This record gives sequence, structure tokens and C-alpha cells, in this order.
Amino acid sequence: MKPLTIMVAPNGARRMPSDHANLPITIEATARVCAEVHAGGAQAVHVHVRDAQGLHTLDADLYKQASLAIRREAGDDLVLQITTEAVGRFTPAEQIATVRAVRPEAVSIALKELIPDEAAIAEGAEFYAWAHREGMAVQHILYSVEETERFVSLVARGVLPGERHSVIFPLGRYATGQESSPAELIPLLACLDRHGQLDRTDWMVCAFGRAETPSLVAAAALGGECRIGFENSFFNADGSRAESNAERLEDLRRGLAGVPRPRANRDDALRALGRPF
Repeated sequence: MKPLTIMVAPNGARRMPSDHANLPITIEATARVCAEVHAGGAQAVHVHVRDAQGLHTLDADLYKQASLAIRREAGDDLVLQITTEAVGRFTPAEQIATVRAVRPEAVSIALKELIPDEAAIAEGAEFYAWAHREGMAVQHILYSVEETERFVSLVARGVLPGERHSVIFPLGRYATGQESSPAELIPLLACLDRHGQLDRTDWMVCAFGRAETPSLVAAAALGGECRIGFENSFFNADGSRAESNAERLEDLRRGLAGVPRPRANRDDALRALGRPF
């Protein structure tokens, strides 16, 4: 049975403490939460950093500071994934520059943001080849069947190097009210299977809204990995509003009680997140 990787996304790019008092946006608060969820059973964290105004940023120095703070609080076993999420502000060149400057062990990248069109193919391919040589765990964010089809095409063209790849499907991102459903996963997996990529792709799910926990339990039962946290939802499976990221993790672990998969170790988690081995 494949080991299960559980990742926590404690903050995200858009939500603020006005949305939830325990949403961490400072480096210190984020590091404390990362330590809490690691102690609670998470093998990895997906971290955004904020500027002095609390806005999402790709500032490499802030990412380096956050990485050091998280290591101090949580130790070296926790896998730390940064992100290049553009939020409509950052160009492909700025996204690439951040990753080259930080040189993280793991990064999530929205394929449609880093390679938005054919004109961006050459620069994107060079970047992905560099990240592959560096042994970086690269996870591709895919929001739809159409983006999954494009991912498969870029793999076939060699733009995305390697024999295996890692993707994450954010369920409910473009649904009415950003409320996800586990059923959204079916056409995404069918697309990978149709193109012969399902067995060559490590896939993870995050999910917006009140169905976050059941969506992740369904993903785990089907062989996928789980990402939970305040970036996507504040709500437990029973509809109650969680007080913390640690509570969301505990809620997920209760839901996973009937899924017979062993807990991933650090190497398992890095492999699931796209590290070439």
C-alpha cells in the first residue's frame, strides 16, 4: 500500500486575519503553526509569505527567512514547499527568479501561470530542466481537465522533464461559492488515465469549502495525497468552524481512519511532491 502524504497549507495568498483570527500571516506565526501540524502528523507544509501590508509576495528574502524560522520551530524532518502563485501580479520571469534565488526543496507552480502560452515555452522548459537537475520537488497545479490535457501535452513534448511528475488538483476553485465536491476529481483522473499518465503521476488534492475533508478522504482512498488547511477551508466535516489548522488536520485524520495507508516518511513525501529520484 502506497504511503500517504498529508500536507498542511496554513495561510494561502488571499485570506486575512479578518477572515479568521488564527490565520497565520507573519513568519513567526506561520512557523509556530507549521511546528504544531508537524507534531500532529503532517509530513509537509505549503507556505505563502506576506509583505508588510499582509499581501501575498514572492519576495525571496522573506521566503528564506520563513524557511529558517520553520526549521527552527519544526525541525528538519518536515518538508517545506514554497509556491510561485501569481495572484494576477507576478510574471513568469518573476516566478522563476524567486525559485532560482530561494532554491527550495519543494515548490508548487501553476502551469498556466508559468507557461501561459506558446511564447513562454522556451523559458519555461529551461527553468523546469534546471529544477530537475537540482533535484527539486516540483508540483504542478492543475485547475481543470483542459489544464490537465495541456500538462500531458507538455510532458509528451519534453517541456516537463522526467519519468514521473507530481500534480495537485484544487477542487472547487471555480465552483459556485468555491464549494468543492469529491466528484470533481473523477474527470481529472480520467484524463490522466486516458493518456497513460495516471500510473506515472503522483497526484494530490486540496479542496475549497465545506467538503474539504470528504474530498481529501476520497482522494486518499483512490491513491492520492492530501493537502488541508486554512488556505482552502475553515470547516470541519461536521460543518463546524475549526479554531486552527491543527484542528483541520485532526479532523482529516479522523476521516482517514478507514483508509489503510501507512504514514509517509520524509523521502516518501518528497517523492510524492515531485522530487526526481
